[in-house]
Amino acid sequence: MNYLYSILFIFSVSIFTVSGQLSSFAGCDYSQGIVFIMENDEIVWQHPAPDSNDIWLLPNGNILFTTGKGVLEMTRQNDTVFQYTSDSHIFACQRLSNGNTFIGECTTGRMLEVAPDGRIVKEVSILPEGVTEGGFAFMRNARRLANGNYLVAHYGGREVKEYDSQGRVVWRVEVPGGPHSLIRLPNGNTIISVADMTQDPKIIEVDKEGNCIWEFSNSHIAGSPLKFLGGLQVFADGTVLFTNWTGHEKPEDKIHLFLVTKEKEVLFMQKDHPGLQTMSSVYTTGLPGAENSFH
Repeated sequence: MNYLYSILFIFSVSIFTVSGQLSSFAGCDYSQGIVFIMENDEIVWQHPAPDSNDIWLLPNGNILFTTGKGVLEMTRQNDTVFQYTSDSHIFACQRLSNGNTFIGECTTGRMLEVAPDGRIVKEVSILPEGVTEGGFAFMRNARRLANGNYLVAHYGGREVKEYDSQGRVVWRVEVPGGPHSLIRLPNGNTIISVADMTQDPKIIEVDKEGNCIWEFSNSHIAGSPLKFLGGLQVFADGTVLFTNWTGHEKPEDKIHLFLVTKEKEVLFMQKDHPGLQTMSSVYTTGLPGAENSFH
């Protein structure tokens, strides 16, 4: 780690300590197969969740997360509130305003809406015509939008697509580095975390025409610490919280998590921790205005 990078890390920790930014967050440790809650740099709750890639802290205090081939909602007392299991890999879940849960099945390409009792109340296939199985790389993160459409990160296909409620493509943008997570902003722009297929991991914001209007990459931070950018959360002022998955390169000095302003100032970094191996997703309510965040 070079001198400038060390200065940056010390400064970021100082901000974290003094202002209390990101004093708590929930995360997915993909390599250990757990989800966890960290408070003041200490893991205070965890639960098995193999290959987990999506997590939410719900308003009722419960934790909603993917479990490899399922989705769970649990209390911090480890009571199961909601459960869905599948034969398909699942990398996306989302609690909807009507109380149902959106689930994106990777292998089957099914966009599902599941009632609290586990019944599938809506199912839409986004597999290309004639394809019966999407495979492990077909998709990663996905979101059901307020208008009923679906926004999907096609990791293997290296593009993001928006589908209407019937599964027809209505918008797309190429992401050569491999999209992992995405967020549709209120202004219609889309934030995308980019993986390592072109060895240029970054966070990008694209407009409705697909033009990149903002990005944060290794060119904006000393030491090139970004490896494979995973789960993300965006706040009302444009600040972005994102995970830096290190499972492919396995660097000696890991930085799992970044909090970056729209001006590309690094406010916080979660450096390696004895309880963590790799982080694939994150969610926090520990920032001022976190209730106005997008995930």
